[in-house]
Amino acid sequence: MAETILIVSGWIVLVSVVISFVRFVLGPDYLNRLVAFDAMTIMTLSLIVLLAWFLDRMIYLDVALVYGLLSFLGVVAVARFGEGEL
Repeated sequence: MAETILIVSGWIVLVSVVISFVRFVLGPDYLNRLVAFDAMTIMTLSLIVLLAWFLDRMIYLDVALVYGLLSFLGVVAVARFGEGEL
C-alpha cells in the first residue's frame, strides 16, 4: 500500500515538473522563469529522494543534497543579477 502511494506521488511530481518546464519555456519575463526553475529543482529533488528509496541506494541522498545547494546558489545568483546587484 505504501509503495503504491509513493509511486502515484512520484508520477504526480513528474507531471508537475513537466508543467513547470512549460512555464519555464513560456514565461513572459525572467522572474517567472526563475520561479519555474526553482520549482523544477525542488520537484526534481523529491524525485531523486524517491528514487533513492525505491532503489535502496542512500548515496542518492547525498546527490540530492548537493543538487539542492547548487540550485539554491544558482537561483540566488540569478535573482541578484536581475536586481542589478551583481
